[in-house]
Amino acid sequence: MTPAEFEYLKGFLKTRSGLVLSSEKQYLVESRLMPIARKTGLESLSVLIQKLRTGTARALETDVVEAMTTNESFFFRDKTPFDNFTNVMLPALIEKRAMKKRLRIWCAAASTGQEPYSLAMCLKEAAAKMPGWRFEIIGTDLSNEVLEKAKTGIYSQFEVQRGLPIQLLLKYFSQTGDVWQVNPEIRGMVQWRQLNLLENFSTLGEFDIIFCRNVLIYFDQAAKSDVLTRAAKILPADGYLALGAAETVVGLSDQFQPVPTLRGLYQLRPVAGSAASGASMPKAAVSGGLSRLAR
Repeated sequence: MTPAEFEYLKGFLKTRSGLVLSSEKQYLVESRLMPIARKTGLESLSVLIQKLRTGTARALETDVVEAMTTNESFFFRDKTPFDNFTNVMLPALIEKRAMKKRLRIWCAAASTGQEPYSLAMCLKEAAAKMPGWRFEIIGTDLSNEVLEKAKTGIYSQFEVQRGLPIQLLLKYFSQTGDVWQVNPEIRGMVQWRQLNLLENFSTLGEFDIIFCRNVLIYFDQAAKSDVLTRAAKILPADGYLALGAAETVVGLSDQFQPVPTLRGLYQLRPVAGSAASGASMPKAAVSGGLSRLAR
């Protein structure tokens, strides 16, 4: 691959997915795209890039973007966000939504589904404390391929052993041969949609909680700021935003402020002079909170 071809691919991927590739990642491009070239009968990456330049190979464009975007995920990944969900977000919103009895949650980089299903299991475990409540979990991802896997809810032995407590595996999965499938009651709690975060997502509506973890790290500063600005518009004043452990709003958005002592958790910064500006931030530890699940 020539330097000019690599530069073209960098620009193509940034435009289509927000992915920013550094110069030392050329080896990654070659290792991931050569199988695409072979599968489509193209003799080299140069030919593949020539085909991309025509702007008419839509299926190839999709294959290239999906091959280059990372889809690493596992159940209850990083543990802390799910502790925060169970012990802080849910108790606070149960109180604040007592009349409406409805929660909407968006997993903005759902990948193969482990994060939305982890949240669904948390909600199922808390159901006794929330009689009559309705929950809506929307899982979105750029890749249709990973969403198709997510919809099936089928995982290998290796995948269910990564972060999933054994009691939840036995309670909410059924085993067939060497694979495990999420039970229908949990699968039915999640809706799946293909979505590019660089494009308009306001049509999804307002959410009480947004999980947008481990995706902004692949964007440049302008794209990160843009996504956060638009996310702020679909969160209510008392809603929550959960980012990945390596992500922050610092230097990107003045619309969010961290929840004290809770890593990766944010709420909207109160507007000066508004009624919300006098509201207190939630406590790090909620007495009588829901039991911890993500151990």
